[in-house]
Amino acid sequence: MADIKPFVCVRPAEDVVSAVAALPYDVYNREEAKEVVAKNPKSFLAIDRAETQFPDDVDTYDDRVYAKAAQMLKDWIADGTFIRDNRECYYIYELTMDGRTQTGIAACASIDDYANQVIKKHENTRADKEQDRICHVDTCSAQTGPIFLAYRANAVINEVVAKTKKQDALYDFVAEDGIRHRVFVISDPEDIKTIRNAFAQIGEIYIADGHHRAASAVKVGFKRREEHPGYTGKEEFNYFLSVLFPDEELMIMDYNRVVRDLGGMTEEAFLSKMQELFDVQKIENGNDVRPVKKGQFSMFLSDKWYRCTMRPESVPEDPVEGLDVSVLQNVLLAPVLGIGDPKTDKRIDFVGGIRGMKELERRCHEDCKVAFAMYPTSIQELFAVADAGRLMPPKSTWFEPKLRSGLFIHEI
Repeated sequence: MADIKPFVCVRPAEDVVSAVAALPYDVYNREEAKEVVAKNPKSFLAIDRAETQFPDDVDTYDDRVYAKAAQMLKDWIADGTFIRDNRECYYIYELTMDGRTQTGIAACASIDDYANQVIKKHENTRADKEQDRICHVDTCSAQTGPIFLAYRANAVINEVVAKTKKQDALYDFVAEDGIRHRVFVISDPEDIKTIRNAFAQIGEIYIADGHHRAASAVKVGFKRREEHPGYTGKEEFNYFLSVLFPDEELMIMDYNRVVRDLGGMTEEAFLSKMQELFDVQKIENGNDVRPVKKGQFSMFLSDKWYRCTMRPESVPEDPVEGLDVSVLQNVLLAPVLGIGDPKTDKRIDFVGGIRGMKELERRCHEDCKVAFAMYPTSIQELFAVADAGRLMPPKSTWFEPKLRSGLFIHEI
């Protein structure tokens, strides 16, 4: 069962929290990260992406970059930007976006649960991307970006969360993107015991977002075990920073596709082929272009929107092959357009649903020929894939809002 423990948190002082809280490190390229930090030197991105402190001729993965991150973290603790709580607690992290609220528990998860697949993944990771965060965590001796975990909702946990949210918030601020962030502390020993025991009864926890951060933190934990052969299993390096959300509060957004050409076909020939493979109807109301149910997607072609419905015989029962993104890939993108590997084919690009339908139209006017707006993958579909020990196709899920880095730091 899951070992989800409270921890001694290093966190921002209240008067700087809104400046410190930053989007995840991998949202930005180097140039974008430099712009953010130049505008706001207190952004945690300065530590998460410490290459922002160096000229462009210093490699992003230079040892000096990680050393700088570690030194800055120490300096910010020393100067009061960060404070270290004096006891182990859980923290409630609430995010509100467009009137919808999701509430998670900031805690530490066991590296053994990850290794033993109590904590389940649905994506592969790349060794080069892992190595960056391995160096960052190991050199800083701290985990600075929480892993986004999900679990099936639990009434006991919900009750403690609801009770705690009646207290005054530790933090309450609205970020530049309009998302409200509130943090509460679960410090009562009985509440802490209740939460930990409740998670101990949960058999499956799922990585929703942050596969590379999770893999990196776990590998540092096992590395520390090798360096400390007398370890007991209770040391902080045996755990990694997470925020755990109940499935009933999570929303996955669509992850859409744009394709640069029609594989040599005319638009008329391509539309005819689409009508052979799917039930296709032109959308007359330009304001109603999003797909409305599983098995349906919208297509933008020749400045027109079409609603496309997958035929039952094209949708297998298999948890992976039956996903909408898999059906689109296997029925259309590969056999018709010749896009065999969407991870490497330069003819296809992916657009997160947060960008909206207008972004798909813009791309078709700029550098693409056709766009496909997908119905979002559900959290239950994600669970089913992970429970089967399988992996999701590339770009299947887009989670919003993003957890901020720098709100919670776990020293190892």
